[in-house]
Amino acid sequence: MKWRVLGLETHDAYFNMALDEAISKRVIEGSSPPTIRFYNWSPNAVSIGYFQSIKDEVNLEVCKELGVDCIRRWTGGGAVYHDFDGEITYSVIAPASMFPKNIIESYGVICGWLVKGLESLGIEAEFRPVNDILVKGKKISGSAQTRRGGILLQHGTLLYGLDLKTMFSVLNVSRQKITNKMIKSAEERVTCVGMHCNRGKMEVYDSLVNAFTEGKDYEFGTCSIDELARAKELAEHKYRSNEWMFLR
Repeated sequence: MKWRVLGLETHDAYFNMALDEAISKRVIEGSSPPTIRFYNWSPNAVSIGYFQSIKDEVNLEVCKELGVDCIRRWTGGGAVYHDFDGEITYSVIAPASMFPKNIIESYGVICGWLVKGLESLGIEAEFRPVNDILVKGKKISGSAQTRRGGILLQHGTLLYGLDLKTMFSVLNVSRQKITNKMIKSAEERVTCVGMHCNRGKMEVYDSLVNAFTEGKDYEFGTCSIDELARAKELAEHKYRSNEWMFLR
């Protein structure tokens, strides 16, 4: 089956998540091919997992002050701060039959593409179940997955840079608790591409494209008019809505 690759684009949080869902629906119907997409977030954003409470996880007041969007994902997992300069995000949307039935094994397949991309940059990385990638014992990438209607959707981030102070500000940690000790502790657990090689963000993106497409029949493409229209509708009426945001 031929893959469609959607090159690196920048959208706000609502459209990014809406586009994943819109593409998923079309792949389910058989009107769109399995798709790999790469994207940035602008404005910066915090996304929470489907099962989380935004009031518990996110400092909404600080987000408003800093102009950081907040969104609930379609997938599970934890709260994530998305920084335009600090990461590259990917999505893989395909029939679940193309991947192992075992969840951890399917994570391993897709995360293995990320590992290959990092290795091509000279960074030795390893997949750590359930859904993390580590470099020298520190997390550099996390992913989330859902399977619905016979479709697998996995999306995740590769950290290119770190802005831990802002991350702690927008997540539910009081400003009084954001200490040098806390940031130091986080630096011992999290890392980024910029700490391991001197490559530009677009070079890292090119390495990911090569790794994700290796051995596949693929072509670069664009979203259909129908996908874009559906994504716009979902962004406005679902992902921006308080009903979805405060679902839990």
